[in-house]
Order: sequence, then structure tokens, then C-alpha cells
Amino acid sequence: MDRDGAADGTSVGAGPRARRPRPAGGVTMEDVGRLAGVSQVTVSRALRDPSKVSPDALRRIRDAVATTGYVPNAVAGALASNRSRLVTALVPSITNVVYSSLVKSFIEGMRAEGYHILLSETGFDPDDEEALIAAHLSRRPDAMLLIGIHHTAQARRQLLGAGIPVVEVWDITDTPIDMCVGFSHADAGRSVADFAAEGGYLAAATLTAADERARRRARAFAERFEARTGRPVTAVTLPGPASLAEGRRSFASLCDDHGFAAGVVFCSSDLLAHGALIEAETRGIAVPETVAVIGFGDQDFAAHTAPALTTVSVDRTALGRKAASALLARLAGTPREEAVMNLGFNIVRRGSA
Repeated sequence: MDRDGAADGTSVGAGPRARRPRPAGGVTMEDVGRLAGVSQVTVSRALRDPSKVSPDALRRIRDAVATTGYVPNAVAGALASNRSRLVTALVPSITNVVYSSLVKSFIEGMRAEGYHILLSETGFDPDDEEALIAAHLSRRPDAMLLIGIHHTAQARRQLLGAGIPVVEVWDITDTPIDMCVGFSHADAGRSVADFAAEGGYLAAATLTAADERARRRARAFAERFEARTGRPVTAVTLPGPASLAEGRRSFASLCDDHGFAAGVVFCSSDLLAHGALIEAETRGIAVPETVAVIGFGDQDFAAHTAPALTTVSVDRTALGRKAASALLARLAGTPREEAVMNLGFNIVRRGSA
């Protein structure tokens, strides 16, 4: 009996009995225990380690969980165990296949070991990334994946202060926050310049999206090409991200505004390169006889453009898997992998150059 004289928690008075309103916060572990006929402690024990309760009690608890829709409080569990089983990933763009395919293999590797992924899109503004890093760290993740190696000073301080494993992907540096898995963008740009110079091209141009890594490749390409041929490289830099439309527009600008009539064009992505191929065909410019086009990324469509696209290939799936294995090793406390993991790249020669 409660103080109002009702044994079932209802009030006594005139008219139909009104059930006491449930406190805000949804179904609790106590509710599950009451329905299953066990204590809250037994429910907690069953959720943490089913082997510690009897089969009958476990069955009743699982039935009660299914009936009520109860979801365990992961935050409370994380505070108790100092592990959240949550790993966060921050990427510049969730629609760019270069990042999405990398993150997909990373997620598969982490999920296979019981980790869940919280994913956010940062864009290409370092200040926006800094704000999201702080927001993710407030959720107390066990580890974090970042794209790239350039972050604000405050973001680096926050990550170092968090004391969690961090893997930076899609780039390499001698001074990672913790670990990095990727390749040298400058080396990629220089390798394409060598490829172009050895192919006999005496003029060159770059079409580059608003991405620090893409601009680094373009600068390295221009420096190496000029050093090898003595010819300056014409540069067209986009104000925003790459797209098919921007590929057409920037190639048109290269021809109309910069007077580029023949040579090799190095694009910061296959998407820009595909747009350049379309614009060249529209203008009646022969590829590769008059203008050669080289992309970056070796996306799924690159082998199927007309002509097929010569491009720089990076094994994005391998990058994601390696990033996952590096974090998992750190989380398991096994001997640390090397801090800098360079997976390299290769130039895939096809019909466009």
C-alpha cells in the first residue's frame, strides 16, 4: 500500500482512478525489472554479462526489454567502464566518393569489433572542423578519425588533451597528432608532372578545387613541370568544391580567358576532369591529340569516360581498413603501429593522356 492507500501506485478518489504520470525520461531499468519480476541490479547484471544470471531470468529480462523498447544508457555505461564503444569520424564531404568509400571501409572494420561510428561533415573550413571536434570530444568517444593533417592550433590542443587515439587519413606528416595513414600529395603532383614531361608535353595547366590538399598537388605539379620543361603552368583555381559543371566551366575559362590551346591539363579530381572532357568534346578539341587530361582519384566512372581517363589512383578501401586496424590496435593496448603509414599511389594510364 502506498500513502494514498493504493497498492498498484494509483490514487484513490472520486471517479475513475487516474494512473500516476510517468516521469520524463522514458523506460527505465527499474521498469524492465518490475516487468520481468527481478531487481534492477539483476537487469543491470544481465545486460552487462548474461552469463551471470539464470537462463529463466535472462529470458524474462529479454522479453521485458523487447516489450518496453528499453535502450540501455550508454553514457552511464561509458562512465562506469571508461569506454563508450563510440568512435567519431569527421570528413569534409559525405557526398564525395573519395571520402565516402574510405569511410565505408573504416566503418566496416570498426563495427566488426563492436564499435559504433558517429559521423559529421566538416566542410573545408578549419574553424568549422574545430567546432565539430569540440562537439565530438564532448561525447567522450574512444577514438577519432580525421581527414587530413592541417587543423587549427586549438583543435590540436583539444585532441592532444583528450588523450584518445586519433588517426589522420588521406595525408601524411612527420608530426601527426597520434597516427596518420595516407600518401604524399606533393609527391603525387610531382609524379604527374614527371609523367607529363616524359610524355613530351611542352605546355601544362591545372584545374583545382577549393581544397588545401588539391592545391598542394597543383603547386607541386607546377614547380616540377616548370623545372623540367622551363615552361610556366597556367592555373585555374575554383572558388568552391569540384563538380562536373565546374569542370566544364573551368576548362572553358582556361581556353577563353587564358588562351590555352594545346598541352596537358592536370585536374584536382576525376569529376573536374570528366567535365573538362565533355567541354573539350563540345568545342571540337581532340583528346589527347591536342589537349591531354589527367584526373585524380580513379573513381568508378574514370575507366568509362570517352576517352577513358588517365588518373592518379589511391586505394581508398585500403586506407580505411588500415585506419581502422591502427585504431583498434591502440584501443586494444597492443604494440603501437608506426605513427606514419604511407600507402602510396599510382598513375593509371588510359586514353586521355
